Amino acid sequence: MRVRSRALLLPLMLLAACRSNSDDRREPTRPIGNGPGSDLEWFTDRAEQTGLDLVHFNGMSGEYYYPEILAPGVALFDADGDGDLDIFLVQGQMLGKKALAQALSPPRDESALKGHLFRNDLEIHPDGTRTIRFTDVTVASGIDARGYGMGVATGDFNNDGCVDLYVTNLGRNQLYRSNCNGTFTDVSKQSGTDDDGWSVSAAFVDYDRDGWLDLFVGHYVNYSTDANIKCFSLTGGSDYCSPNVYRAQPSRLYHNNRDGTFTDVTRAAGMAAEFGPTLGVVTADFNGDGWIDIYVANDGQANQLWVNQRNGTFKNMGLLSGSALNADGKTEASMGVDAGDFDDDGDEDLVVTNLTDEGSALYVNNGLGMFEDKRIGSGLRSFSLAYTGFGTAWFDFDNDGRLDILSVNGAVRVVAALEQAHDPFPLHQRNLLFRNIGDGRFEDVTTRAGAVFKLSEVGRGAAFGDVDNDGDVDVLVGSNKGPPRLLINNVGTRHHWDSSSRAPAVGGGSNLFP
Repeated sequence: MRVRSRALLLPLMLLAACRSNSDDRREPTRPIGNGPGSDLEWFTDRAEQTGLDLVHFNGMSGEYYYPEILAPGVALFDADGDGDLDIFLVQGQMLGKKALAQALSPPRDESALKGHLFRNDLEIHPDGTRTIRFTDVTVASGIDARGYGMGVATGDFNNDGCVDLYVTNLGRNQLYRSNCNGTFTDVSKQSGTDDDGWSVSAAFVDYDRDGWLDLFVGHYVNYSTDANIKCFSLTGGSDYCSPNVYRAQPSRLYHNNRDGTFTDVTRAAGMAAEFGPTLGVVTADFNGDGWIDIYVANDGQANQLWVNQRNGTFKNMGLLSGSALNADGKTEASMGVDAGDFDDDGDEDLVVTNLTDEGSALYVNNGLGMFEDKRIGSGLRSFSLAYTGFGTAWFDFDNDGRLDILSVNGAVRVVAALEQAHDPFPLHQRNLLFRNIGDGRFEDVTTRAGAVFKLSEVGRGAAFGDVDNDGDVDVLVGSNKGPPRLLINNVGTRHHWDSSSRAPAVGGGSNLFP
């Protein structure tokens, strides 16, 4: 199994277990669900029904503070070691000097203004049916994530067999060490990982192969509400700015000292001179040398491919590898990213979500860490051109052995038609589901995927995993200024895999955008 960490999903082994590694084991493409005579929804939203009742609060007060539109990240991870996936939802705060009562959409009460942990109390009945229920255990867990939350990463950084939690913020980040009993201890300051910049995505990764997870933290721009810049839409109304009006920041790499602390090795690793603004990160062995590399998706600037030099340093090979720009040699506003072998040729390819009118990128690996952008021939560009994509992942939703793609979408600039319709938050878009039909091509199956895909929201983070332990991949989606969506997979069990054979994850990541 290829080891990798992603900023968008969690147990790495889950997606690996869902895919086949050879063509002769792969089943042919076939019609699934929602065909003639079928009323089966491929995905059903069960969030409210199962107890996930936290609505994201972005602190909007009419000032158009830039951070308002980028969160929230979400995570699926086994917080209590009982064998099923629990949920962490990132939460926002009030921004600027206005009181909470002056927010355009105040939360139901102040207790909602922190990240929440929900325990999975899954019941599997003798007849095989399942009852999914989540219990809010935030207070009992000891997690007190009261910053302006952006994203989240998970991984066992101290090698005690329990999964820890890292929350990125506008302001100091927080590291919660698992006590292996469903509770957590805040070790942010003592660990040296309480990064105080504007961090969005992060990933745990063992870059030096010493058996201990290190930490990569993606920085966005240098920002404060006191220095918020006023920007305007094409119609002259107030709007959110582009990141290009702020100074981008370099990401940070923290080395695990194996004693519960980390050392910032960004400069020593050769990463300090390269700037973001970073929204997504995924780690994988892109050139097949057995060492983990780091791919960084930047918003409006060239993406970075940090190739591991096997001596504690990295070299940015983004431009030379063909994965930094689009096929026309232009930078794009990249948001989400994931790595996966969608064409079954034994190497890691990249899907990168971008801004409206750019289309999602498909960087196909030649096996040596060199890439070709094949978004046009694959169909991805035309399918995604009208959308701004954030959270994304390769995942085999129908268990046919081919990796499919989900794109969680939501605009970042005011949508004129929604503004004219007096929408109070005119950034809504629907999510997209692309099915891998082989030969490097995809089909847009969004309209067949279920009622939840008809919703128009401001999608941001996504996490992927088998929430109900039925052998297929479910999806957790975080929406800005909206409720979470728990997309339970109803079709993947047609091609069932044995969940009992899963090995423990080496280092998972669940994050904002990938």
